[in-house]
Amino acid sequence: MVLASFFFATMAVGIKVASVSFSLAELVCYRGLISVIFMALVMRARGTPLATPVPMMHAWRAVVGVFSLAAWFYAIAHLPLATAMTLNYMSGVWIAAFVVGGALMYGKSSRQGPLMATVLAGFAGVVMMLRPTPDQNQLFAGLVGLLSGMGAAMAYMQVTALGKAGEPDGRTVFYFALGSALAGLVGVLWGGFTPWDQVSWQATAWLIPIGVLASLGQWCMTRAFSRGSTLLVANLQYAGIVFAAFYSLFLFGDRITPLGWAGMALIVASGIAGTVLRTRALPDTPAEEH
Repeated sequence: MVLASFFFATMAVGIKVASVSFSLAELVCYRGLISVIFMALVMRARGTPLATPVPMMHAWRAVVGVFSLAAWFYAIAHLPLATAMTLNYMSGVWIAAFVVGGALMYGKSSRQGPLMATVLAGFAGVVMMLRPTPDQNQLFAGLVGLLSGMGAAMAYMQVTALGKAGEPDGRTVFYFALGSALAGLVGVLWGGFTPWDQVSWQATAWLIPIGVLASLGQWCMTRAFSRGSTLLVANLQYAGIVFAAFYSLFLFGDRITPLGWAGMALIVASGIAGTVLRTRALPDTPAEEH
């Protein structure tokens, strides 16, 4: 899981560099296309067939996954890398919020007090990180990053449903990558490709690594969740925030205020606490996918 978090954080570096030259739709398309090729080779080597008995489940997973992916890429392009990464990892808090919402609907809110506290703490951490004010030009990007975490939470639950339906992990990753490539292509056909004479060589050099790193991250993550303790692995995923903070400070020169660090720590703590509380009641905690 730590290795998966490293791959995802490094992929985010590539997205931030490439976003200077490529549009959001192009990045989603290229990331999906490279992952499709990579996963097709992996599935062929493993003898995993592409045919699926649950195409509509894959379609819904692709819809919510592409929404989350595009929102996360937008946040990476417009926010400090560590901030964008942390907002995406709010997915754990969002899942806790969904559990609390379900309990309220069925009149069981009295049992969800501790879980509700983790949700409120997580959102308090977001306020500390973003410090929203009317004249803050990064507020919109922060809200988009927050939505990326919510979309990721919905995608994780769909990934869990696909696993219970007996779908191989590789096939789930492949169809998500295919959905990303197609959705990005539609956006590119609508908005057009960036002329190559306006693209920097650094951005071009990152295109293939972005797709490969995403696939490797998913592969390591899936292996971790299938062979390790769900609780331990789910909490180790927050190592991605540490890697992103390192990249943010030393590669991009981003400045994170003490209040921002405190908010980041509060989000991580609330996510860990929420995972512990959820795992006691729901052993099949969904896995992370980017």
